[in-house]
Amino acid sequence: MSDFNLLKPLKEDYGTIRNFIDGDWVEPKTDRYLDIVNPADSKAIGKLPLTTKAETDKAIQKAHDAYWDWRTTPPIVRARYMFKIKAILDKYHEEIARITTQEHGKAIDEARGETLRSIENVETAAGITSLMMGYNLEDGAAKNIDETVVRQPLGVFACVSPFNFPGMVPFWFWPYAVATGNTFVIKVSEQTPLTLTRTFEILQDADLPDGVLNLVHGDKEAVDAILDNPLVKGVTFVGSTPVGKYIYARCGATGKRCIAQAGAKNFLTVMPDAEIDRSTGNMMASFFGCTGQRCLAGANLVAVGDVYEELKEKFVKAAAALKVGPGLDESVNMGPIISRKSLERVHNYIDMAVKQGATVLLDGRDVVVPGYEGGFYVGPTVLDNVTPDMTHAQEEIFGPVASIIRVKDLEEAIKLTNASPFGNSASIYTTSGRNARTYWYKIQAGNIGVNLGIAAAMAYFPFAGQKDSFFGTMHGQGKDAVQFFTDSKVVITRW
Repeated sequence: MSDFNLLKPLKEDYGTIRNFIDGDWVEPKTDRYLDIVNPADSKAIGKLPLTTKAETDKAIQKAHDAYWDWRTTPPIVRARYMFKIKAILDKYHEEIARITTQEHGKAIDEARGETLRSIENVETAAGITSLMMGYNLEDGAAKNIDETVVRQPLGVFACVSPFNFPGMVPFWFWPYAVATGNTFVIKVSEQTPLTLTRTFEILQDADLPDGVLNLVHGDKEAVDAILDNPLVKGVTFVGSTPVGKYIYARCGATGKRCIAQAGAKNFLTVMPDAEIDRSTGNMMASFFGCTGQRCLAGANLVAVGDVYEELKEKFVKAAAALKVGPGLDESVNMGPIISRKSLERVHNYIDMAVKQGATVLLDGRDVVVPGYEGGFYVGPTVLDNVTPDMTHAQEEIFGPVASIIRVKDLEEAIKLTNASPFGNSASIYTTSGRNARTYWYKIQAGNIGVNLGIAAAMAYFPFAGQKDSFFGTMHGQGKDAVQFFTDSKVVITRW
């Protein structure tokens, strides 16, 4: 950290960024560009080219051309590339984190955590010689007839990644795809392309064979090119539910595998026996970390029985103490939101909540950050007297808004949570093992927290999801990812 001016971005202007295709940086042939904006002050810090279908297809073709040589590279050799990549990323993790904060806005410690999570997926994928193992049975069908299952790669895979974790989310997928012998194309979010661009620059030191890992910048045209190209065997996606449904349906129509991890509306249930003083800190991280712009963010705070008064008082007090400002400031707890459009959306949801009868206990709409008046800031917001039928209590806001909902008992809390069309994450705060087990047994969500508000699985576990929060069969990370990027081949022999 001593190598950096803590409040100063690494660069003021990154210029026009390029695609990385077949081992080279390529200037896309396009007449469409977008500004890359620093949400802390709304200033442009670079230009992003919107890659055409034809050039996206070229990237896919180069990945296809590289596939067979990479597929026939022994797994132990591919694993050694992962070890090399991990060492390189360890060296540059602070620089990567600072770029993430500059283009996304999240607090620097959150960006550091994201970068470390990225590296952990590379570390896990380095165990591919074990993770990819098949199985066999001697005399499986009859005497002298043996059966063996091997797992084999399929070809070119692609990722359409979101803005909110520009570094980490692609790492849920590509290390496993590449380690298992596939080649990969990433279409990074047009809002936050700098993190992965710099990461790809750094990874050139790993000397991966040309065409194994590719990066394209673009919008829907590039995404549709990926979805329609017959050389692409599967697509991974993280983002909103409407887009997730679109990608999942398009993959089905063209016979592609798909992991589509989508939107969320997460419920945190607090029981009367909860240790509120001990848990308030991680509740703050859940609702207001990354300015609420993550699929594991808390949204509805469910107060069970007579815990309501104490919970409300301590929750609001803790939220009011959070410092809002530019993410590179080490003292800041919450940075800006990604864009002016997103800021307006959050404001509109708060306005709508008030019109529908909610009470504002803490209002973040008027927050001002001296010296950064042009930034997209909204402070922690807490709404009370919220009922489940209110619009903001049902729809994903993707901002730092907490809604307190009162229920009489655990069964009502479970019923309320399960009534949501989303099923990404849910948490319970309790000192009762019976309550905790009843909760996780009955709740219809893929990621469950007990006395923690961010149920984020480590790299060697899948990032789960249910209902409108997930479309597919396998999830990102760990063994699920290995299974997704490979196919089982059964070999039956008789000698």
